[in-house]
Amino acid sequence: MSKGGARRIAAEDLYRFQLISEPQISPDGKLAVFCQHRVVKETQKRVSNLWVVPAESGEPRQFTHGDQVDTRPRFSPDGTQIAFLSNRSDEKQPQLHLIPTGGGEARRLTDLEGTIETFEWSPDGGRLLLQFRAKDPEEIEREKDERKKELGVVCRHITRVFFKEDAVGFLPPGRWHLLMVDVRTGETTPLTDGAIYDETGPAWSPDGETIAFCSNRTTDPDLDPDAVDLYTLPAAGGELRKIPTPVGPKWSPRFSPDGLWLAYYGHEGKGQDWKQTRLWIVPSSGGGAARNLTAAHDFNASAWTINDMGSLPQVSPAWSSDGRTIFLQVAHHGSTVLKSVTVDGDAVEVKDVISEQGVVGAFSLDDGRDKMIYFHADMRDPGQVWLREMSTGNGRVLTRVNGDLLREIDLGETEEVWFEGAAGNDLQGWILKPPGFDPAASYPAVLEIHGGPRVQYGNFFMHEFYFLAAHDYVVFFCNPRGGQGYGEEHCKAIHNNWGTVDYDDLMAWTDFVAAKSYVDADRLGVAGGSYGGYMTNWIIGQTDRFKAAVTQRCVSNLVSMYGSSDFNWAFQTEFGDVPPWEDLENYWRQSPMKHIANVKTPTLVIHSEQDLRCAIEQGEQIFVALSRLGVETEMVRFPDEPHGLSRQGRTDRRIARLNHILRWFDRYLKD
Repeated sequence: MSKGGARRIAAEDLYRFQLISEPQISPDGKLAVFCQHRVVKETQKRVSNLWVVPAESGEPRQFTHGDQVDTRPRFSPDGTQIAFLSNRSDEKQPQLHLIPTGGGEARRLTDLEGTIETFEWSPDGGRLLLQFRAKDPEEIEREKDERKKELGVVCRHITRVFFKEDAVGFLPPGRWHLLMVDVRTGETTPLTDGAIYDETGPAWSPDGETIAFCSNRTTDPDLDPDAVDLYTLPAAGGELRKIPTPVGPKWSPRFSPDGLWLAYYGHEGKGQDWKQTRLWIVPSSGGGAARNLTAAHDFNASAWTINDMGSLPQVSPAWSSDGRTIFLQVAHHGSTVLKSVTVDGDAVEVKDVISEQGVVGAFSLDDGRDKMIYFHADMRDPGQVWLREMSTGNGRVLTRVNGDLLREIDLGETEEVWFEGAAGNDLQGWILKPPGFDPAASYPAVLEIHGGPRVQYGNFFMHEFYFLAAHDYVVFFCNPRGGQGYGEEHCKAIHNNWGTVDYDDLMAWTDFVAAKSYVDADRLGVAGGSYGGYMTNWIIGQTDRFKAAVTQRCVSNLVSMYGSSDFNWAFQTEFGDVPPWEDLENYWRQSPMKHIANVKTPTLVIHSEQDLRCAIEQGEQIFVALSRLGVETEMVRFPDEPHGLSRQGRTDRRIARLNHILRWFDRYLKD
């Protein structure tokens, strides 16, 4: 029996949840704008509108209307206008629009054919700086000719190594470049061009004279993807100037208030994704060495706590008004917290700013740095807009989206656990108990394994877990070695060694949970997606303790994964940094297909047909091999969906996926 007669969560509740993203505060700190997303069930379309809420007192109100997609609101420097992206005039081509902060009609500003990735107001409010990639000219021509449009693509002529991207498709021949847009006329002026190099993450200097950005200017960036450098460029156009920094990936440069420094994220070295992302500063003149401000702290400057209701953006480093402090997100022990880094000469002080259990998403500060607007979510709430008074540290919630829906539902109770891993290492996990939990009963249980692997589960709303718990499953999940949030050694532990200590930790976690009096150790299931699908495949090749498995968007064969993923050849950096033909045994020893003949566990294979991250052939290999071996198996394929079906797919398909997972576990763990 659920608490107080509350009902249990349903798959169809995905139609009712509305999600918040991208909260921004006005320069004077009096108003916040944010996006509110919803699903139109009749069309299966996801739409979003802008909402506003006073920072002091008052209720949120809808600011734009209609079943279009309005996103990325940004206040002008004087606070009188909001720039945003919208597809209101062309469903397939979002454009920049402007709307008065006091309300009124939105004005379309651009008429571009391509993708606007980011935009930023100039300090004087007269221009907008865009990161833009032009659409394929052949596609533009085809769309203008009804006959060519009907016939479709004749062939694709590919000349670059990185030619596709999950959830995007085949990449156009153009690269990411910088455009300037006049706010009054809408006239666009290209600042960069070229067929080889991308320019990304552009940022204005405080005086509006200079633009900083990241770029890889090696002979062929696709063959040396981590060789990213910082550059500056006169805002009026001119020569690029390289800022000397350590070799390695870097992103999100931001000028200090006096313009003398650039803060950015990155790490040293190439092909070493297990390294912690660090916060750096470097003189914007290029006249001094870059400084790693978080070198003494074993944490990852990222937002990587995952869920199935959206994703957290990593916000660029945010400076205090005096230029001494920088605010940044950190993934730590199952939460995404907000920290501050203060520099005083050679001394660096790191403090917690928002450390409550949960996740901090997008945040922004007013001009005086007196108030912060931020997104915060936790295990019980998919997310709200919060206000923080910076002088006192007091915070309060400004929205109550999904409040009525959540009051209807009994989600069950989640217990956080620290336990000892296989090597005596400390590990963190969570046990979700069904609504109306009876400690004297014996429940089937499902081990859920996260993807990545360099992410973390934690204090973030997971609809799938609650859905399984609503059907009387104990759901248990943890962060084994190989993920983020627990230090660099924890993350590095599976580098070129998948299926080893990660497996050991997951089995130690299963032992811990299976020993609970309320868990039936003879009715265990296992499920995971992406790297979690890899581990599901690996587990069923090593043990028969799980009576059912669901492997999703999985990795099964590291040899065939090479070159078929949108990670392309760079996938090899994880596995000895040599291609399979130079060390075939190394790839094969870490491939679940090596052990497929051992499998006895009934296994459901779920894969999206447009998954460009883990190609569907990875799932097909598992399905065909198990069929040939006489192991009970089925495959469920979703057309037109990318790798991230569980969180960004069409809602009816997300619901179908959940029902297939439940059906499979019910068949083998209950019937």
